Amino acid sequence: MRFPELGRRPAGRALLAYLAVLVLLARSLPGQGPALTVHSIFGSRDFANDLRETEWMRDGTAYTYLESDSSDETNLYRVDAVSGARTVLVRGAELVPPGARDPIDVDGYQFSRDGAKLLIYTNSVRVWRQNTKGTYYIWDFAGKRLVPMSRKSGYQMFAKLSPDGQRVAFVRDNNIFVSDLASGAETALTTDGGDNVINGTSDWVYEEELDLRDAFRWSPDGQRIAFWRFDQTAVRPYYLVNADQLYPTLVPVHYPKAGTPNSEVRIGVVELATGRTAWVDLGADRDIYVAAMDFADSPTEIWLTRLNRAQNRVDLLLSDVRSGASRTIMTDRDSAWVDAHQPVWFDGGKQFLFASERDGYTHLYLYTRSGALVRRLTPGDWDVLEVRGVDEKARAVYVTGAIDGPLSRPLLRVGLDGKAVTRISREPGSHNPEFDPTRRFYVDLYSRVGVPVVERLHNADGSLIRSIADNAKLAGKVAALGLKPPEFLKLRTPDGVELNALIIKPRDFDPAKRYPLLMYVYGGPGSQTVLDAWGGAAYLWYQMLAQEGYLVASVDNRGTGARGARFRKLTYLRLGHFESADQIAAARSLGSLPYVDASRIGIWGWSYGGYTASRSLFLGGGVFRAGIAVAPVTDWRFYDTIYTERYMRTPAENPEGYDEGSALAYADSLKGRFLVVHGTGDDNVHFQNTLRLVQKLELANKQFDMRIYPNKTHSISGGNTSENLFGLLTDWLKRNL
Repeated sequence: MRFPELGRRPAGRALLAYLAVLVLLARSLPGQGPALTVHSIFGSRDFANDLRETEWMRDGTAYTYLESDSSDETNLYRVDAVSGARTVLVRGAELVPPGARDPIDVDGYQFSRDGAKLLIYTNSVRVWRQNTKGTYYIWDFAGKRLVPMSRKSGYQMFAKLSPDGQRVAFVRDNNIFVSDLASGAETALTTDGGDNVINGTSDWVYEEELDLRDAFRWSPDGQRIAFWRFDQTAVRPYYLVNADQLYPTLVPVHYPKAGTPNSEVRIGVVELATGRTAWVDLGADRDIYVAAMDFADSPTEIWLTRLNRAQNRVDLLLSDVRSGASRTIMTDRDSAWVDAHQPVWFDGGKQFLFASERDGYTHLYLYTRSGALVRRLTPGDWDVLEVRGVDEKARAVYVTGAIDGPLSRPLLRVGLDGKAVTRISREPGSHNPEFDPTRRFYVDLYSRVGVPVVERLHNADGSLIRSIADNAKLAGKVAALGLKPPEFLKLRTPDGVELNALIIKPRDFDPAKRYPLLMYVYGGPGSQTVLDAWGGAAYLWYQMLAQEGYLVASVDNRGTGARGARFRKLTYLRLGHFESADQIAAARSLGSLPYVDASRIGIWGWSYGGYTASRSLFLGGGVFRAGIAVAPVTDWRFYDTIYTERYMRTPAENPEGYDEGSALAYADSLKGRFLVVHGTGDDNVHFQNTLRLVQKLELANKQFDMRIYPNKTHSISGGNTSENLFGLLTDWLKRNL
């Protein structure tokens, strides 16, 4: 379960940049530029980021990006990493397909290894979360020609050039194809794809919970392709209703709910020369997940991570691509759950790194190819958050980690000998670095709370080379608003657990006054809303609210991230229990502050946050005057297998946990005002959740407000929808808080 994305990748995983928030109309002050209004944030680009989507070249000497010039023509630029010199690689006006008059729009691109060709992605269409199907073209630099990758009709997915740049593999209609670029000949590598069988891409639940979409890999020598095959015959469809016609139609989504069958997964390796497919031995247990897979720095072996259904054991397997024979080289276990980390191979595949919480915090462990543990690399009581690359020459690995606590995201370098941890980033706050392939440079997205993201180029030692995008327009507009910076604070639960919190106050805050308070919650396993990072539109919405005389706070309850395994896994088998208890305790604690009006405290959230907000409202005994739940889970029996069972096991194994964790069980205890919002086209958290909640509230004769958005997905967006939604939330809050 992830919240719908609102923009570019977040600096330091700043979840606040993702999460929808409540807003009130702000008064415009003279000379301050755009005012904070629902329209200026949601219906315009007044406060949009001005960042660049950079891509490193293979040799690390330069990066590329797309940018429109003064004539509104989008060109592909190359920038030398050392000198900063910029040259045009491809002009947008040149990208005209044969027989067409207008150039294509570029949604993505990929260079061949020799740099002679460019694979261009266009006409993209959304599939569940992302635009993953469209049309591909090949741009030949020498001949300055744009030609279709395939001569046949139909959407294409995940096209990838072969290592020698002579062929392209892609998915169409759930089968994998290879196209020869010289002859145009197209060969089907699989032929059984259809409604129930999926080759080369993933089913719904793998995409949502394991982030798997592109589900095939070229071998390093270009002779084979390894791929996932899903048979979802046993997965019952959940039917979305499209009511845009005289007679509504049913849209089936193969969606495995907790405790029900998953797709049967297989891993195949097809040899291009013969068309022969070797099927990998995944073991006797078929009720498993293959979370990740790739070639193991070798054309003859692939690695894969195999999770058991309970997700408390992950095995790392090496498999022979010709016979399919497999051997387990490493196993990680936990009494609760394990995360599906991936190995990081280096030294020509002789060694790999793997992350584990086996010692209480997420740390890196070094192994030989045979699976022999060499050493733990990272020391201390803090979590490694992401591996950013291995520098084999310097014998070091770059990571981001919570070495300073959960609020910040510094960049660190750790010796492969495990003897030294060096701080690379030089400013507090959140860093999101992307290293070049040679590990000499990195592009960093850096921000602090209340300070917009900047994009900068650094040497590997952290020294600044130059700014790539200073985001000056946005920074200037935000500075002109004269906002009061958010404050971090600590709260304690009745049993003594310290929780991190953030509060936003009006810019003319008077401690002698008493203000209404709105609490925002997400609260799901491993998440965070309290971070020293730019909050994006969320931050601006909260500041709008503060300008109207409200306080806005967010508290990271038990179960949230970057505080070690014990804090994060306390909620195992009991989702909702500690989250709601902590939010209620936090509301009481904040309500005791002399400047908080304890009679006017509200809580709201979206998705998991909608679940936590509604459950906290129902169980709060009147501590909350009002609550809003957008697209909430109301009973974990309605949610998918991978996410739910990771934390709750199956309903048959943990019936008490499902009963106690349900928001439905406490709906009859509602005190205060309540608004529930849902999109009927939500393929993720089904509208069924809200329908069942409405039934419970009506049976208990509880009054509430409700808004539905026909055919809208979990993000409730598109066109004017977001502006409409937040206008609704604004008005409702004014009336009820």
